[in-house]
Amino acid sequence: MRRILPTVLDTKHESILSQERSVAKAVTSAVIESKPLTVWEITIPILFIANFFRFRRSREIFTLNFLFTKKLALDAAFDMIKEGQDKEEAVARIKVKTKEILASDNKGIYSQKIRQRQMKEIDLLIDHYRKLLEAEGKDYASMMKNAYHTRENYNAFLVRLKQAEKEVNTAAQQTVKVVTAYDLVSKMEKATERIRSARAEKIFGIDS
Repeated sequence: MRRILPTVLDTKHESILSQERSVAKAVTSAVIESKPLTVWEITIPILFIANFFRFRRSREIFTLNFLFTKKLALDAAFDMIKEGQDKEEAVARIKVKTKEILASDNKGIYSQKIRQRQMKEIDLLIDHYRKLLEAEGKDYASMMKNAYHTRENYNAFLVRLKQAEKEVNTAAQQTVKVVTAYDLVSKMEKATERIRSARAEKIFGIDS
């Protein structure tokens, strides 16, 4: 069978997704910290194995949750360019998908308020990802530089994204109503801002 080579657009999509995964994993590591081994885990191997897989699973779930809106928005922006779709059509498909998730939730974890806030975040992210996908360059740094030109321009986007994400997190806290949720969200937001700032500095420099 003839192998279909990836297009430039495919390469850009994978580059952006890889970067978002990297950010998500870095945030996860900052929020879900490793715990020192207990004497029982050292003495009884099966306890270490059980705790290891439980810990790894919690990190994987957190990373996937962090990527949820990013992946939906990136795929939508990709389809808009590749298939010539307009934004309204792309957003409509996401609305259908999130509505199905809401309808299937019988534990009250995913609320209409969370979904509405996520749609605002996704709308913002679609424009961001489309801007990157249409910019010159195949690697992430090149796309960023050609899309935003200066760190000041990119920071303006990050301010809007931070606010959109904060509204999603607030809605989630109001829905879940867990006492420890506030501390977890605060830790996540601070880690996200720190990690994104460091990566922006690496791409654009300090004073650009």
